[in-house]
Amino acid sequence: MKVKVINGPNLNMLGIREPGIYGSSTYKDLEAFVASVCAKHGVEHEMFQSNSEGDIVTEIQQCLGRFDAIIINPAAYTHTSVAILDALKAVAIPTAEVHLSEVSEREQFRHFSYVSLYAEKVITGKGFDGYKEAIEYFVSK
Repeated sequence: MKVKVINGPNLNMLGIREPGIYGSSTYKDLEAFVASVCAKHGVEHEMFQSNSEGDIVTEIQQCLGRFDAIIINPAAYTHTSVAILDALKAVAIPTAEVHLSEVSEREQFRHFSYVSLYAEKVITGKGFDGYKEAIEYFVSK
């Protein structure tokens, strides 16, 4: 199995940005965590992070025919991006949506997710373990 892990805006600022919400672990820590979980389950993976919506759409499109699953944390684009939703629908690759924080307990505008209209699994509020749950979900399918 080959999984693409896509992370949206400001995730490169983990460890700096709002540590009360996101903790003190860095994006490099997240990359190492995902690599460790994937290795344990024999999953090939690639990670991608961008602050640009267009770059994320392009990356999703480039997954076509190359990946068995997508794990995406669209971050702020969760609540605004029809383009990311449309790209996921276009490639029709099984997708899990992951959020480090419990978005339902945050500001009202964060309660709606365009990506969840396509994702077959949505995991929120579990920190890095949300990525682990998503990987294990696809491994168990």
